[in-house]
Amino acid sequence: MSETGAGFPSVVESRGAERTIEGHVTACCAARDNRSFAFATGEGDLLIVPRETLRDTTTWKSVPAHDGPVLCLAPDVAEATFLTGGEDGRLVRSTPDGKVEELAKARRWVEHVASWSDGRKGQIACVVGKEVQLREADGTTLIRTLEHPSTVSGIVFDAKGKRLAASHYNGASLWFVHSKDGSARTLEWKGSHIGIALHPGGEALVTAMQENDLHGWRLPDGHNMRMSGYPTKVASLAFTRTGKWLATSGADCVVMWPFFGGGPMGKPPQELPGIPGVLCTRVATHPTQDVVVAGFADGRVLMIDHNSERVLPVCAPGGGAVTALALSADGCTLGYGTEEGRIGLVDLAASA
Repeated sequence: MSETGAGFPSVVESRGAERTIEGHVTACCAARDNRSFAFATGEGDLLIVPRETLRDTTTWKSVPAHDGPVLCLAPDVAEATFLTGGEDGRLVRSTPDGKVEELAKARRWVEHVASWSDGRKGQIACVVGKEVQLREADGTTLIRTLEHPSTVSGIVFDAKGKRLAASHYNGASLWFVHSKDGSARTLEWKGSHIGIALHPGGEALVTAMQENDLHGWRLPDGHNMRMSGYPTKVASLAFTRTGKWLATSGADCVVMWPFFGGGPMGKPPQELPGIPGVLCTRVATHPTQDVVVAGFADGRVLMIDHNSERVLPVCAPGGGAVTALALSADGCTLGYGTEEGRIGLVDLAASA
């Protein structure tokens, strides 16, 4: 990696491909088997890309999944398929060969979806207004409906699939998904909570706030944590693979909060190199290396080693702000999308 990213060809030129589509890109992710990557669009389509031919854009398949914008996307419990929710109120499963199956139909938008699997069993959760619907791996069997005091703004399973966390107005709720009493642990903090991240070791839960800061709870004792100083709202946050750091957007650098040695309270964040005067809009953390990927408001994407702070440019500017960013679970594929429909996919395991 170079110190600044200057003077080097972008990674996508040598190891990937780009394409521009109609409509903005709302989300992206890899399938659970890492063999394909999907991009969700504001036009209701999924663009599914086989990893083995990702540099040949003629193999990128457009799948009409929803009538209206796709609001959320996640890898399915099954290895090769994808889950989406949309403004049409449908929860949908899509296959790489273009088959679409409606799993559920609601009266309101399906705004968030998440899944968990250990390879043998799994479960699916989706958000409809104030409700989180917890479903069996087939997607059609409803296990429980988790009620919240206001509209749910984000959900995440813990690493073992035993707990589900949901953000909403005035705090967050933490559910034991197989609990018989049906009640949640409530984590209260006044205000509008608009996004959520759960520490990989289950030690903390953090939400993004409407007021340009983060709020967190230390889960063993419920202690409150506040992380502030952002010039804008934090639209994206992700813990690093070990849970040592929390990477966030919301500034013209990547803000990294320490979750070790008593942090983050009383400790300043680390600021990784960014693009001066250009806001970071999305972050993703590498599953096996100490690397953060950051997308910016001018369409650029950078890979940053958060130990050495060396920077590698993934793509040139263009296409509007980065609105979707994800790495595959094996760390070998990186995808990004922008508000003007620019899509890029990089094979990080390929020879340059």
